[in-house]
Amino acid sequence: MATQPRTRNHRIIGLDPGERRVGVAVSDELHMIASPVSIVDLKRGGWEQLDEIIESYDPELIVVGIPTSMSGREGPQARAARRFAAEIRERSGRETHFQDERLTSFMAEQSLIELGKNRKDRKRHLDAVAAALILQGYLDARRG
Repeated sequence: MATQPRTRNHRIIGLDPGERRVGVAVSDELHMIASPVSIVDLKRGGWEQLDEIIESYDPELIVVGIPTSMSGREGPQARAARRFAAEIRERSGRETHFQDERLTSFMAEQSLIELGKNRKDRKRHLDAVAAALILQGYLDARRG
């Protein structure tokens, strides 16, 4: 009896781009849960580090947080996020999607406070936790 080839479930990567740092999160293979991975400093070899992370997780797509105002309007930061996503697409060859990131930094900060993290620890983890919240929002919306 022949066995069926196993299909590989690819993860999804979530990115929270900022002017200098990028928070990175990844989904599980079933696309149910997003987890923070790291923070990459774009001024200190960050693009190469992002390339390595993307290569190692081999995601089916990459979700990029896009900042909008509370009214839904896009400003200069959103344009920068769109340029960042274009660079990611070009470098990785992966499809990108945008996810509204309104209030994710605030929610990430609150969750780290609730975990009892001091200010220094919060700063060190904030962008990665925000990336996980962005990715989780995408995963939840995708499931309907």
